[in-house]
Amino acid sequence: MITHVQAARLARDGGEPAFPAMEGKPQPKIGLEEFLSIAERFGFSDDALARLRAAVSEEDLGPGPNLAKYATSYPPNTKGAAFEQKARELFGVPYALGVSSGTAALHCAMIAAGVGPGTEVIVPAIGFYATAAMVVAAKGVPIFCDVDESLHMDPHKVEALITPRTVAIAPTHVMGSICDLAPIVEIARRHGLLVIEDCAQSPGGSYRGKPVGSVGDLGCFSISAYKIIGGGEGGLVITHDERLWERANQFAEAGGLWRRDRFAPPRYAGELFNGTNYRMSELEAAVDVIQLTKLAGIVQRYHAVKFRILEQLKRFAEITPQKLNDPAGEIGYTLRFYPATLELAGKIVEALHAEGIRAGCHGLHPKPDWHIYADMFPITLKTGTMPADQPFDLPLYRERGGHVEYHRGQCPVADDLFARMVSISLNQWYTLRDADRIALGINKVLAAYCTPSAAAPGWL
Repeated sequence: MITHVQAARLARDGGEPAFPAMEGKPQPKIGLEEFLSIAERFGFSDDALARLRAAVSEEDLGPGPNLAKYATSYPPNTKGAAFEQKARELFGVPYALGVSSGTAALHCAMIAAGVGPGTEVIVPAIGFYATAAMVVAAKGVPIFCDVDESLHMDPHKVEALITPRTVAIAPTHVMGSICDLAPIVEIARRHGLLVIEDCAQSPGGSYRGKPVGSVGDLGCFSISAYKIIGGGEGGLVITHDERLWERANQFAEAGGLWRRDRFAPPRYAGELFNGTNYRMSELEAAVDVIQLTKLAGIVQRYHAVKFRILEQLKRFAEITPQKLNDPAGEIGYTLRFYPATLELAGKIVEALHAEGIRAGCHGLHPKPDWHIYADMFPITLKTGTMPADQPFDLPLYRERGGHVEYHRGQCPVADDLFARMVSISLNQWYTLRDADRIALGINKVLAAYCTPSAAAPGWL
């Protein structure tokens, strides 16, 4: 018990400090059980988990980790910071922002680009729904552009869609392939528009020697379990432009945590505005910073497999291969071609299955698919969380002459190719013999139903 005299004399005058040190031993907020919960997701056996428990129990975890991006002073020594640094190095850009998902990346990019009420963004007719959906989330209106035989936005059809309301063009690199960016960027520059690349399906691909995502003004990636890299749910925005990076940050970090002086007044007009919290978690960043280091190897293996197969495929009059805008930059986890008719596609798919080759054709058993414009019902039906929460009939849009209707047939090339295309899934771990046998199987099936022709389109 502390005596009255001890308590009365101030420590600054030589008295005993009232609380010289903490006697209790704090327990970590994040500790052993959380670590083992993560380890369980790796599928360790019970014996292995017991050994992990024993090993970790011997360590003094102190207060435990802080699993947040802003755990220390600026710049933070965290996995989130390491992820962004690795992304800058990998994609050759000065600015990168890790976020919670690819959809979040697109939303941040749309806001950074100035998408809002009364504006339009040109998006591809084929590509996942999230690209167009985030235009709507930003209160803009998506305008679908038809595709060519590469399945990507047709550069020849872009300019006709530009209006005084257009603020950006958002090409998607579809399913491991690469969009023809040069003419799209040239059109955008002539009209004062920004280019937002959706790279979710083709991370690690390149266009004329430059990584996809670094060619336009903003590049968006999904680093997730559903893509060729990523372990859970994560996303990334990259750019060469500091102001675009700051706007993306402000939307992802509405509390201002991204700024050196977090709560200071704005340094310039438009710097601060209301946003949300799309911050990437430290656990996700810890996985994804490692995933980024594996990307080059993953792409190299997929590319080698696909081109080993393509080099051996024969030409047939009834078969049109998917156009490759940049064969050297192709990732190649899917091989696609277009039989002359849907009936022929059905026969080919059935025969490929019998050969042990995984193949599919969407048009054989058509169901709604949010990878093609006409089936993106939350957009095409022009609905919102409530009638006033959709951008299609906002007064500002109407005042600027805006009106849009969506229906199947607007993008006839996309409708046709999406139905007829035969897709063959490839595996990065195929051996050379695996690739050779797949090429043999494809040739065998096509020869049974099609006509050999030296004049037919080539595969490369």
